[in-house]
Amino acid sequence: MDKVLSGMRPTGRLHIGHYYGALKNWIELQDKYQCFYFVADWHALTTNYENPEDIIENRKQLVLDWLSVGLDPEKCTMFVQSHNIYHAELSLLLSMITPVPWLERCPTYKEIRNEQSNKDLSNLGFLSYPVIQTADIIMYSAKYVPVGEDQLPHIEISREIVRRFHNMYSCEVFEEPKGLLTEVPKLPGLDGRKMSKSYGNAILLSEDLSEVETKLKRMKTDTNRQRLSDPGDPALCPVFDYHKVLSTEQERAEITEGCTKASMGCMDCKKILIKHMFALLEPIQERRNKLESEIDNIDDFLKPMQEKANLEAASMMEKVRKALKI
Repeated sequence: MDKVLSGMRPTGRLHIGHYYGALKNWIELQDKYQCFYFVADWHALTTNYENPEDIIENRKQLVLDWLSVGLDPEKCTMFVQSHNIYHAELSLLLSMITPVPWLERCPTYKEIRNEQSNKDLSNLGFLSYPVIQTADIIMYSAKYVPVGEDQLPHIEISREIVRRFHNMYSCEVFEEPKGLLTEVPKLPGLDGRKMSKSYGNAILLSEDLSEVETKLKRMKTDTNRQRLSDPGDPALCPVFDYHKVLSTEQERAEITEGCTKASMGCMDCKKILIKHMFALLEPIQERRNKLESEIDNIDDFLKPMQEKANLEAASMMEKVRKALKI
């Protein structure tokens, strides 16, 4: 069975954007492929190196969110990156053959530096993020990495590193990974900007439902619609982006007609959204509450899967050392 690998940085509890942007797809993939999903805590240090003390707790919250939405230990392997030292070894070896200009041209490298211009990101770990990511992927001979189209350059760097390794050492050790394109719906933050916990415009999967309702009622709509009698444009309304993923086709048609003809108010539109958001979040939160009472130590829970991942990595590193004759 072909393998799939993906990971998330532990930055705290996940929001609705994470669910539709990645997790919903991960759940479907675990029924089709041999999936490895890892907590990318070393990756978190590339930009959050000054405050590592939060990572352990964030690691737990991340895995609890994964389990609550439907990732199944019987169907996929979940593990922690930093609990597998072979990731560091392979990253180091790959860094020896990776040209710096390859890393500097990475779009995400430039994008994050611009977004976090107030933070010193001149550290080597941040620059070599694609090398660490490549090691994560090829360690398990993953054929596919689920990504959005904007992330394809990352996969291409991984493919280039693999080809360079094979050509340099006259071997065929690694699977050359491919991006598994997934359609990621546009789901903006409550204020219309990119959804981010740092902006305070996200709905967390584990957030109290009364707070979710309050947030949705205050959510930004089409700013051109000042009065109930003004016609609106769903294409300009962040609320309608949520309806695209949560509401039925018939409801979307009725909302579109009601908005454009000014026969439906924004609050009536939001009430429909709140109904569907509750229907999504209630079972997730019920499972999470149960898991929190059952799982005391998340590392103990992950141990069997961690051991499986570590064994696969150990086997791969034997091949790598043999290829390098070290």
